[in-house]
Amino acid sequence: MNLAERIARRRSAHRTSGIVVNRNHLSPVVHRSEPVGRGPILEQLLDALEPVFDDELPESAAVVGSAGSGTSAIVTALFDALNERLGESTRTIGTTTRAGSSGTVTWFVYVDARRVGSPFSFYRTVLSMISSESVPESGVGTDDLRERLQSRLSRPDRRAVVAIDHHDEPETLGYDRVRELLDPVDDGVATVAVGQTEPADWTGTTVTVPAYRHHELADVVTDRTSTGLTAGTLDHDTVREIAIWADGNAHDALAAVFAAAVAAVGDDADRIERTHLETAMDDVPDRGVHVDRALSLSETRQRVLCNLIDVDAADRPIREVATEIADRSELTAGTVKRFLYELAERGVIERVPLETNGSGRRPSTVVPRFPTIAFRALAATDDESS
Repeated sequence: MNLAERIARRRSAHRTSGIVVNRNHLSPVVHRSEPVGRGPILEQLLDALEPVFDDELPESAAVVGSAGSGTSAIVTALFDALNERLGESTRTIGTTTRAGSSGTVTWFVYVDARRVGSPFSFYRTVLSMISSESVPESGVGTDDLRERLQSRLSRPDRRAVVAIDHHDEPETLGYDRVRELLDPVDDGVATVAVGQTEPADWTGTTVTVPAYRHHELADVVTDRTSTGLTAGTLDHDTVREIAIWADGNAHDALAAVFAAAVAAVGDDADRIERTHLETAMDDVPDRGVHVDRALSLSETRQRVLCNLIDVDAADRPIREVATEIADRSELTAGTVKRFLYELAERGVIERVPLETNGSGRRPSTVVPRFPTIAFRALAATDDESS
């Protein structure tokens, strides 16, 4: 962030009532345009993509890092910067050689596998990035979209680098499946696999993203809170404490800060107090899942999760929990129960065995594996905007 931006945001903060200046700057699902402390990793990824500046297609690569290390932030920031700063009005990148402009165009396309689960939606996502024409949401088939993609990339001077993020999570579009979908345009496409693990039998280039060190994560939190909260809302000692507690996981750190701010606003406080921070930290599960895993679910499943948060599920079997959630919604108890089992299989919630004095099958309940305060606040925002 440059000095002018810092001054403008400070000025904005003094015109804002309350402790939150911009909630998006605190959100664990919003990425900065320039990730803090990740310059060397960005350079490594640029090295892997270097051939595009010589009018060549790069080899496929993998970007791998542990939960909360910022793999998504790094890839989205770099792809956005390449498309915006070097691109044309159609969001393309025209590369040049030493001899001058060659007219070659390379598109950089980011695909979130959490939200792109079918061949149709995959083709549509890619086409919406590389085509200046509108891409229909319905009324056409998958074959038609594939043919449009082939037509768009049929010329030798048109290429695309496609990043598939979260390819290794349950119920998402896997890397091998993406390669199959791109097989008709294989000569004009390179792929970047983004996740916590490399694709099976991987032999390509790998850019490894290490977990944040404590001081690096403190810088990330400071950067977010300096523009998301009014001055004095969170002191430096507390920021350092959050960074140490999160142990290298930026998602957990930001989810805690976000939840603490929500709690403070709810109490009409003029700063984040110890009780707010403790509530927030307790709300972030140890080795839990990213809150976006829950936010990427269908609206119906998100409502089920919101109701699950409100229901006292402790020591109650899933059957009883499902019945109470059904009473709060238009769904049947059977449908809710099915959703809960499905979400447990995905790892978004967890089945916990209950104690029993009798014989037979041991009952279980379910608990969220994601930060519930951040989820409720962000899911409510989505509902209000729809």
